[in-house]
Amino acid sequence: MGEDGTVDAAGTPAGDARVAGAELVAQRYRSLVEHIPDGVCVHERGTVVYVNPAAVRLVGAASAAEVVGRPLTDFVHPRFVPAMLNRIAALTEEGSASPPAAMTLLRVDGGTVDVRTVAVLTPWHGRLAYQVVLHDLTAQRTAEAAQRRAEQHFTTVVTQLEEGVVCIDRDGRIESINPAARRIFGVLTGLDPIGCRIEELPLTLLDAAARPLAPARHQVARTLATGETITGYVFGVDRHDGQRRWLSGSSRLLNPDDPDSSAVSSFSDITEVRASRRQLEYQATHDSLTGLANRSLVLARLAEALAAGDEQPVSLVLFIDLDGFKAINDTLGHAIGDTVLQIVAQRLQRALRADDVVGRLGGDEFLVLVAGRTRAADREALAHRLRTAMAEPIIARGHRIEVDASVGATDLLPGDDRTPEAVLHDADVAMYQAKSGGDRGHPTSTHAS
Repeated sequence: MGEDGTVDAAGTPAGDARVAGAELVAQRYRSLVEHIPDGVCVHERGTVVYVNPAAVRLVGAASAAEVVGRPLTDFVHPRFVPAMLNRIAALTEEGSASPPAAMTLLRVDGGTVDVRTVAVLTPWHGRLAYQVVLHDLTAQRTAEAAQRRAEQHFTTVVTQLEEGVVCIDRDGRIESINPAARRIFGVLTGLDPIGCRIEELPLTLLDAAARPLAPARHQVARTLATGETITGYVFGVDRHDGQRRWLSGSSRLLNPDDPDSSAVSSFSDITEVRASRRQLEYQATHDSLTGLANRSLVLARLAEALAAGDEQPVSLVLFIDLDGFKAINDTLGHAIGDTVLQIVAQRLQRALRADDVVGRLGGDEFLVLVAGRTRAADREALAHRLRTAMAEPIIARGHRIEVDASVGATDLLPGDDRTPEAVLHDADVAMYQAKSGGDRGHPTSTHAS
């Protein structure tokens, strides 16, 4: 016995303590192995000598006795046996472990289960044996299968969409493009846009005002730069075949949690809708017979001019009324009367400048907004053009018709505080003064008080 009370390893108290400690560690290890969720199998010379409860459940056995003593290969799918034997053969030193490998186990009920395995060469009752840890991959495989189904479903849906969908990476290159986007862009058959930049495609981007739009100024570039989701913007594409398509688009990051995420741009073709809307807007603001601005539009333009203050864009308003037009309708019919109105409208447009606005108020009454500053000489020149335009006889369905017109005028001055209706009234009064005074060809004027 030593001075500290210890004894040697030949059955002394110190040796007993070490044995007891080793047994405690072994007991704890066995308890751990018995309760872990992963399967543990020990095989020696190709025969199973131990399985924990989790391994029993993996192979669908009723108890460990149904597994222990049987060849290991009874529980391994034949396709994986050669690779397993190679991994085992490579373990030559105690403690060496095989790399993780996936394989399929055969269950006692004839079913299969996918597992991930790691084998370790370890002591077992005084001899070396192979301890294998089996991790059930069923949940992982189920999740992977569900993800594949979801991806396939997503791909099918995106492929069938009438809406175009394009994914663009951080370098501005196309990662994916669905058939609808190809149709909308008019991408040529045989041209693979994957990996291309938008500017490399045979099309030109346009902004909402139909001006050329650089890809770096497109909303997708803004989304990539800021991560911002942008919806409801309008842009256009001029295609290689000469068609112009208008699109309503949205852009967002494909994965908002990833700072390096690509952007996805989705867009629908609104070309026909836009054209229909413009047609409706045109019909709502233009006279259906003559194509001139209607009463609503011409008064709206007049209101804008009055609201401009010192930057007066309109200086003179003319009220034009055709003399004797009722007699034309009564004697020659409304069809000829309509033809006369159409020809008068065309002549007024030719006699006026592009900046002037001419509209039909209704019946045989027209209103002209003369743009810019006008001097007395300008008025005389305008009156001469109008007289000349009206004096030429109109030939309508074999009838020679001469049309006279009475013209009233009212000036618009900077700071004019009249309403559009008041301006219209003053021009109307001036027109009746011209009609009653016999000076139909020269614009009689009234001024704001």
